[in-house]
Amino acid sequence: MSGFSAAASAAAAERCALAIRARPAASSSATRQQASLRRSTGPRLPATLAASRRGPVAPRAVATPADRASPDLVGKFTLDSNSQLQVAVNPASQGSVTEIDLEVTNTTGSLILHWGALCRDRRDWLLPSRRPDGTAVYKNRALRTPFLKSGDNSTLRIEIDDPVVQAIEFLIFDETQNKWFKNNGQNFQIQLQSSHHHGSGASGASSSATSALVPEDLVQIQAYLRWERKGKQSYTPEQEKEEYEAARAELIEELNRGVSLEKLRAKLTKAPEAPESDESYSPASQITSDKIPEDLVQVQAYVRWEKAGKPNYPPEKQLVEFEEARKELQAEVDKGTSIDQLRKKILKGNIESKVSKQLKNKNYFSVERIQRKKRDIMQILSKHKHTVIEEQAEVAPKQLTVLDLLTNSLQKKDGCEVLSKKLFKFGDKQILAISTKVLNKSKVYLATNHTEPLILHWSLAKKAGEWKAPPSNILPSGSKLLDMACETEFTKSELDGLHYQVVEIELDDGGYKGMPFVLRSGEMWIKNNGSDFYLDLSTRDTRNIKDTGDAGKGTAKALLERIAELEEDAQRSLMHRFNIAADLVDQARDAGLLGIVGLFVWIRFMATRQLTWNKNYNVKPREISKAQDRFTDDLENMYKAYPQYREILRMIMAAVGRGGEGDVGQRIRDEILVIQRNNDCKGGMMEEWHQKLHNNTSPDDVVICQALIDYIKSDFDISVYWDTLNKNGITKERLLSYDRAIHSEPNFRSEQKEGLLRDLGNYMRSLKAVHSGADLESAIATCMGYKSEGEGFMVGVQINPVKGLPSGFPELLEFVLDHVEDKSAEPLLEGLLEARVELRPLLLDSPERMKDLIFLDIALDSTFRTATERSYEELHNAAPEKIMYFISLVLENLALSIDDNEDILHCLKGWNQALEMAKQKEDDWALFAKAFLDRIRLALASKGEQYHNMMQPSAEYLGSLLSVDQWAVNIFTEEIIRGGSAATLSALLNRFDPVLRNVAHLGSWQVISPVEVSGFVAVVDELLAVQNKSYDKPTILVAKSVKGEEEIPDGVVGVITPDMPDVLSHVSVRARNSKVLFATCFDHGTLSELEGYHQKLFSFKPTSSDITYREISESELQQSSSPNAEAVHAVPSISLVNKKFLGKYAISAEEFSEEMVGAKSRNIAYLKGKVPSWVGVPTSVAIPFGTFEKVLSDGLNKEVAQNIEKLKNRLAQDDFSALGEIRKAVLNLAAPTELVKELKEKMLGSGMPWPGDEGDQHWEQAWMAIKKVWASKWNERAFFSTRKVKLNHDYLSMAVLVQEIVNADYAFVIHTTNPSSGDSSEIYAEVVKGLGETLVGAYPGRAMSFICKKDDMDSPKLLGYPSKPIGLFIRRSIIFRSDSNGEDLEGYAGAGLYDSVPMDEEDEVVLDYTTDPLIVNHGFRNSILSSIARAGHAIEELYGSPQDVEGVVKDGKIYVVQTRPQM
Repeated sequence: MSGFSAAASAAAAERCALAIRARPAASSSATRQQASLRRSTGPRLPATLAASRRGPVAPRAVATPADRASPDLVGKFTLDSNSQLQVAVNPASQGSVTEIDLEVTNTTGSLILHWGALCRDRRDWLLPSRRPDGTAVYKNRALRTPFLKSGDNSTLRIEIDDPVVQAIEFLIFDETQNKWFKNNGQNFQIQLQSSHHHGSGASGASSSATSALVPEDLVQIQAYLRWERKGKQSYTPEQEKEEYEAARAELIEELNRGVSLEKLRAKLTKAPEAPESDESYSPASQITSDKIPEDLVQVQAYVRWEKAGKPNYPPEKQLVEFEEARKELQAEVDKGTSIDQLRKKILKGNIESKVSKQLKNKNYFSVERIQRKKRDIMQILSKHKHTVIEEQAEVAPKQLTVLDLLTNSLQKKDGCEVLSKKLFKFGDKQILAISTKVLNKSKVYLATNHTEPLILHWSLAKKAGEWKAPPSNILPSGSKLLDMACETEFTKSELDGLHYQVVEIELDDGGYKGMPFVLRSGEMWIKNNGSDFYLDLSTRDTRNIKDTGDAGKGTAKALLERIAELEEDAQRSLMHRFNIAADLVDQARDAGLLGIVGLFVWIRFMATRQLTWNKNYNVKPREISKAQDRFTDDLENMYKAYPQYREILRMIMAAVGRGGEGDVGQRIRDEILVIQRNNDCKGGMMEEWHQKLHNNTSPDDVVICQALIDYIKSDFDISVYWDTLNKNGITKERLLSYDRAIHSEPNFRSEQKEGLLRDLGNYMRSLKAVHSGADLESAIATCMGYKSEGEGFMVGVQINPVKGLPSGFPELLEFVLDHVEDKSAEPLLEGLLEARVELRPLLLDSPERMKDLIFLDIALDSTFRTATERSYEELHNAAPEKIMYFISLVLENLALSIDDNEDILHCLKGWNQALEMAKQKEDDWALFAKAFLDRIRLALASKGEQYHNMMQPSAEYLGSLLSVDQWAVNIFTEEIIRGGSAATLSALLNRFDPVLRNVAHLGSWQVISPVEVSGFVAVVDELLAVQNKSYDKPTILVAKSVKGEEEIPDGVVGVITPDMPDVLSHVSVRARNSKVLFATCFDHGTLSELEGYHQKLFSFKPTSSDITYREISESELQQSSSPNAEAVHAVPSISLVNKKFLGKYAISAEEFSEEMVGAKSRNIAYLKGKVPSWVGVPTSVAIPFGTFEKVLSDGLNKEVAQNIEKLKNRLAQDDFSALGEIRKAVLNLAAPTELVKELKEKMLGSGMPWPGDEGDQHWEQAWMAIKKVWASKWNERAFFSTRKVKLNHDYLSMAVLVQEIVNADYAFVIHTTNPSSGDSSEIYAEVVKGLGETLVGAYPGRAMSFICKKDDMDSPKLLGYPSKPIGLFIRRSIIFRSDSNGEDLEGYAGAGLYDSVPMDEEDEVVLDYTTDPLIVNHGFRNSILSSIARAGHAIEELYGSPQDVEGVVKDGKIYVVQTRPQM
């Protein structure tokens, strides 16, 4: 290996004079490809390796007149974190002009130079007559000149021809951000005639003679120090060069002041100064450092770099690090350590080869990166949905045994409380032990279905393991008292014709903890699997609480109750628990998803130490690992056969650990002895731990081992030992609770340190191999293979590599292990993801040793989450593109971890597209990214809700059965979510959301209904839950959830929510019509603040894009002008006209009249032939008013009519549960023959297809759709809405508008007056992909929104991209639309209350916006949005009033399906 002088000097020579020549190639591409790795440096730094390796930096040629010099850079100023201002001046020669060139880097908006000239004897600015194009005079005091955009930068040239001008002074204004840039609070000033050293970072001139005296290594160090002082900014190549020359100028200035070169070197390297001498230069540091071999200096520098977390060092910092490493080694030598001893000490393991590899590839301690393969992200698509189905196999009633009947009879006794019960098996028979309390008297029943004569051999115990003869006064008749026990003969009995035997024992108040017993039949003793039977008398069985009927709802109830019955056995040891779990796998699988979830909940309670791991039972480690192996084998088999359960199965396996038959577990027992023998530590804490390990090893041992390692590394600081234990949930009380308790603290000697760290490190591998399902090192070792290594460790163990791994996979895993502790997480995250993607095809097949691959994937996922959380600090001041890239990585990791990832993958595609737009500085990149950020949030919320619905009922029911701490039950699902990738992603999104909103000028609010209000703040979880409530004082709701279809409750004057309902959703329209403030708050801090004002009185004042609020007094409330505050209980004066059946079951559009149909049908008929020819109107017929009542009165439907009448009577008594029952009853109506005949004639006569032509089944679908429209008269929202305004619900009549469905590409809703601003000069519209139900229904996410000025229809302005994840599509079909007489009442917004139902079911499609021309094709989008706006304007002009229009787009053509007056 070459010495440092040669290597470092060569590197320094390569790095200096960047503009002169290129650095040699780093390493052959063949070598890099073989390792599947791409080497690169990290962020660009001054004179970094990244700069030095990019090849020659050629000076830029600038065309200048022959008699002029090139412009000099006179100033460089930092404007913000991304932008800098550079100023160059080309001084005037005789009779010419002075040119001032200004360039601002990385600009996004429009910049204005606000400037003037400075002259001697004049205080105000001179406004030069020679001005750039576009310059405007501002108030006769200044000039304002726009910069010209040039790529990512903005430039401007000013020419000064007035010789009296000595300087120019200026500010810069960013119009886009409404932001002024100053020079540290002052004006910028550039001198034109004197020094060029104005502005921070200006590089001064220096003579070449002096410059040559400054060694390049010192210039590099000085440049690094400047870079550190400036906050380690990322520099362009030009900036690097400028910084380098500025550093040189600073050093020359020092030399010119008389500082010697030796003192300068000592100052910069912090080395001892050389004595003044006339001899040639020979610094002291060089004299002493020659003693240290350069290869050792390189190794020591590498070790320092690894300890620092492998940061990306620029060349200057590398030189400093080499000098620091040299000093550390010299200090060792000065203490008397020989070079050979030094070499032996630091050249351990593969450290020398690592350093050699770094130097060979000329990486010089900069982080390498893997080259990710180009692939279609949809290759990792998984569409296995979690479908919760109530248990089918458990519906059949259980055949009760005689012991069940006995239990039931005891529970039904008046005043009888069952305290505990236990069912034991012996052969094919059972014995039931029950402890009860009646009138404060305790009694134990032991009953069996064994029919032969039987003796109970029993005692009582006040502590574990005790056999004590009971007092004679409690012995049952005929009992025989022995020294330590009692024998009682069972008595025969009968219940419901079934025979059993029983012993009843009435206990005294002796404080007994339990009752041990065995059975004797003749000369044969009967035991419980070799142990005594034992009834626990100290704990109360919570399973016997009276069942209200809801307990266990939404769970695999029978499985959970079986788990509860077996829990006492499971507590004996982890071996028992895992074997019981393996026995339950089939029952869990048969119960479906809820069964798998139930198994997971139980194992999770175990893993989080909510359940006892060991009680009164010794078990060998190999037996525990064998039981683990059995259980995880069963899980592996289910993983292969049931892909829809894989997500939950992975969670179970991660909680259980790997296990391993035979030697894998036995190593735990053997290797602790090796540690004690090797390191002479056989007593104290180590012996107590040894006894615990022999008796019953558990996952706690991994934590104990880590605590010992941390304690030793801290030079035996005992507080570090306890800190590690406590952080991982192990307290002193828990250590004392083990059957083999750990009482002592560790106490080691300094000479034991090295050996203990070595051996405990090896031992940790064995512990994690058994107990940890997410340990990366053991997972990789198991898949890659390993064999015996280390004295006394892994003896005789050999695991072969998994076959069929992808090419280059071992190198990929090696890369991951090498970088797992790196401070810069990005390269590691890329490596982890690449490994997971490479592994995925194997996990979808059924290879041998799939279990090992599953555990590897679990470990890769866990490491990814840990590394991401570690990188938060790195992202603190990162550029938007870097944060977006991190989010992209976390999204991909989440997609690899869930069973149904289609939505997440489409989010990822859109996010990556937004990232590219951001890199290209496209104008609306932030608006585009914001839509996908919102969609990702929706996906995470949906996932959280799915987990809660799936897991929390099981956690609550099993928790109650097992007496788990209530706090652990309450946060069960929350903790699962918090520990996954979704929580990591959510944290990143919350960080980035304000950045996007700022760039996109979105603000923190979207004001949907701008009304100034005052009221009392009330925080609610869901608006839906309080929509029927009446508030007795003006109330402003802060609702965490608003779906879009809710009603505004009485008394509510404002609704604030983080949810994003469409501006044209039902609740939004309701709010505007009712003059209620309605707004979305995007800022989590503001929302949390508002939630803290619960029950306080506040005033809210909105603008179009913001809301101000303040606390007020009640006297101010009285003076409030809030329109809703004064009319909280105001009810509009409206009424319904009762409609009659006029003799026709069906009518054509020509017959539509006010007596027959509602406004919806009449308006669509009116449009026919009147709208422009390019606007389509679908053909329509209708089922008129009164038809429902006519059908109900038909003799065919007599029973249905009677049932509905009874239900309506219940409804009149405020029994609102009758609403759902009425809707169900309506669906039982039969169709009169005349109705079918007339409807068929009208539909065919209008050119519409008749459903019956495709078979009776299709007509039945149509008839069911018609009935669903009628039934919607009794949906809760519509009923309470009409009730609120005191409409007679009986008078509400429902016509049905029948239209052929246009299989839409897009659907839209138009308001021809902007509903948010009230501006009648502009149209507001929303557009969704597919059918319009996702727009008008309560589908999550936002539609695309835009406005269009009526006097400029060709220029629609996009307000927001869509975030709705779902689109609805349908083949050619018929839709039946509600058209009630309650939808066109003046002053009452009845639209949207009732249902429109298609004959055929729509297909739900997860939307990919990255291929949608409306999103990605600007020309297409402009054309479609303009056509939609024109259609709305034409209809408004036709009616002469603002309209609310619904329609669709098919193949570019606009169709209007309905219109109504805008309210």
